[in-house]
Amino acid sequence: MVLGAGGHGKVVREVALSLLDIDGKSVYDAVDFLDDNSEDAIGRIADLKKFHNKYSDVFCGIGNNKVRKQLLDQAKELDYSIPVLIHPTAYISPSAVIEVGTVVEPKAIVNANTVVHRGCIISVGSIVDHDVTVNEFVHVNAGAIVKAGASVESGRKLEAGEVVLGYGAAQYKPGERWVKVHKEQLGTEPSFM
Repeated sequence: MVLGAGGHGKVVREVALSLLDIDGKSVYDAVDFLDDNSEDAIGRIADLKKFHNKYSDVFCGIGNNKVRKQLLDQAKELDYSIPVLIHPTAYISPSAVIEVGTVVEPKAIVNANTVVHRGCIISVGSIVDHDVTVNEFVHVNAGAIVKAGASVESGRKLEAGEVVLGYGAAQYKPGERWVKVHKEQLGTEPSFM
């Protein structure tokens, strides 16, 4: 069941319906919505407790990071299972960790040794490079890039196409005095890698 039937909720539903088990069968036979303002919904979000007998899994399809946190916390208190949803066309490194309540949308990349904490949205076509920490309830929007070694603070929304610097964030100007001294003493340019 998906909380929220808006644009992001519809993407979440399609990702859930794209999932297959080891035998090639759909993981979810039906994915319904709870939403306060949608004719597509089978009930209101306040009705979440009433649906526990019919649904074991709940996923929050609301893009607002604060609201998503509140609703996932509520679902957890009601003892729902909160899955990780990863579209089959996304690339997830075997050494990456993706926590519950996170959706990784089509064509997104999560590279080596990266940790994506709970309740995140890794949107379509976004790139989260190696050795990154994406803290709780972050939205990495469509086409955004989180460069190697970066850390994204909890609750942050990266806009479409935004770039978050990582290891390369330490910059210097070749003409600065300390750079010249470094080069004279060591024979090389400074490196922050």
